[in-house]
Amino acid sequence: MPIALEAVAVARELVTTSLPGVVTSKGDRDMATEVDFAVERAVREHLARHTPAIGVLGEEEGTDGRVHNGLQWVLDPVDGTVNFVHGLPLCGVSLALVRDDTAILGVIDLPFLGSRYAAAEGGGATADDEPIKCSTTATLDAALVSMGDYAVGDDAGRLNRDRLAITRLLAARAQRVRMFGSAAIDLVWVAEGRTDACVMLANKPWDTAAGVLIAKEAGALVTDADGTPHTTASGATLAAAPGVLPELVALVGEARSGQP
Repeated sequence: MPIALEAVAVARELVTTSLPGVVTSKGDRDMATEVDFAVERAVREHLARHTPAIGVLGEEEGTDGRVHNGLQWVLDPVDGTVNFVHGLPLCGVSLALVRDDTAILGVIDLPFLGSRYAAAEGGGATADDEPIKCSTTATLDAALVSMGDYAVGDDAGRLNRDRLAITRLLAARAQRVRMFGSAAIDLVWVAEGRTDACVMLANKPWDTAAGVLIAKEAGALVTDADGTPHTTASGATLAAAPGVLPELVALVGEARSGQP
């Protein structure tokens, strides 16, 4: 944990003192900035010095192929790059230590909000070193629910049919629906009880590994879209206060089946 905390402190300094710089296209409406690459390089160097046997999977530069006793660091240097490019403060640095298909340590730093979240397996979750717990909301109609980003790219139309159907049902049944543009924020705000649930029909490990662990350690339930236990191999990410999750899973299933 001290090594991970030091790594995200290095990342925070870079994010908060640098302009986005040159923006590189990664496909249709997807991008990386100079800061994404600079943060990833700096964190990789830090981890290589302190945990040389453990490799890194990063969003921008992929994996170095090294796994030690099933362990690998997983990094998103700037989660919410589009927000960062537009000057919105809703972005974060996400770093997890994953064993096989499950995170055992996670740290998320929100540089422009001044918050840092952390969890280790079995040790609870914290925000700025203070213990946090998810909300006690018990019904979907009382829940504030965040949606993950809509898809972009060649297959966006097909992929967004389910996302739009879920949004339509949530608009009718949840207290309110929000979209923050950062998977890390979606998950840590569920952990902290700022929101009651989040729905992401995606599960890139760099986006979710740290946040899933933090949410779980704060008492939230995290599953795949069908309610089965969440792993790095899951196709979707649902996180919610325990009382909200059953209704949320049922709603996602209803939306995806097209049945009212």
